[in-house]
Amino acid sequence: MSVPSLLMAGGRWRCFPIPLGSSLFQAIHNSCCRKKSTAPKKLIPSIAFCDKNAKEAGTALDKLFSQEQQASILHVLNTASNKELEDFKLLRGRKSINIVEHREKFGPFQNLESLMNVPLFQYKTTVQVCNYILCPETGRKKRKSQENRLLGKLIKPDIERERLKAVNSIVSIVFGTRKIAWAHLDRKLAVLDWQQSDCGRLMNRTYPSSIYLEEISSVISKMPKADFYVLEKTGLSIQNSSLFPILLHFHMVEAMLYALLNKTFAQDGQHQVLSMNRNAVGKHFELMMGDSRTSGKELVKQFLSESVLKAEPRVFFPADKVVRYRQMFSSTESHRVEELYDSLLQAVAFYELVFDTKP
Repeated sequence: MSVPSLLMAGGRWRCFPIPLGSSLFQAIHNSCCRKKSTAPKKLIPSIAFCDKNAKEAGTALDKLFSQEQQASILHVLNTASNKELEDFKLLRGRKSINIVEHREKFGPFQNLESLMNVPLFQYKTTVQVCNYILCPETGRKKRKSQENRLLGKLIKPDIERERLKAVNSIVSIVFGTRKIAWAHLDRKLAVLDWQQSDCGRLMNRTYPSSIYLEEISSVISKMPKADFYVLEKTGLSIQNSSLFPILLHFHMVEAMLYALLNKTFAQDGQHQVLSMNRNAVGKHFELMMGDSRTSGKELVKQFLSESVLKAEPRVFFPADKVVRYRQMFSSTESHRVEELYDSLLQAVAFYELVFDTKP
């Protein structure tokens, strides 16, 4: 025996018969016939109803894939190591660990439905994982597109990712009101050159552009050649009128560096000078406090120490240079030389973001 019930379907209220003995009818009956009470009671879902939903989802899951596809997916789930599972982006972190642990405890997965017994795997997640295992190229293309969009936000102007990945060395340049610092690193994160130059006289008074040209040209003459020159892009607000002289100075220096370092742009139209978002570098190294970036001094000191103490440091300082750099660091430790620290951090962040190799 059944009773009619109004349910929403296709955007309209429609009448459907519901068996009197069904758990859904019981839930509706309990809800409608509840006695009046001063405190509202929570409606507890029927366990049988939940089990039925899970079973139906599992059955639907098997119908989505052919026998051959199911066999391929199960082969990966039952044989891949934790590290191999993490090659699939959707299985990184706890999900791959849960698969291996479930496999060790209960044995190989017999069907796709059994994957839904693994923690963190619900129907939608399971479908996505199965599709990703069958068509990893689709997932890689999607991920590549997302990475390109991310890099497009951090690095300007837009450069083809293939060209960025072909880079052999970069010079990372950070300039302030009194100093310009640069770090020359190769793609193995080996520090080839790292120094700074004083340009404080430019802020002493209003100088014509010709003086800027002379000063910046002198600094550039000391810089090594590289595939790209990466400039720090600050986020000073143009709304604050008191910062206008500093903002104007930064724009002048940036324009000079773009013009003087982009030596072949007129011939091939290819940018060699890029700008990198300062706060993005801060977020990469977890140096942000709200909207403000803290000093990277201690992190740079850590890089120097690890280069001596670790076999595979995050940043490699050649043995013939590490002593000089440590002496340079010690001599400037009592002074505020953030440009020097930031030029190194920016170079490391550039490579780790482009090659997706953050530890």
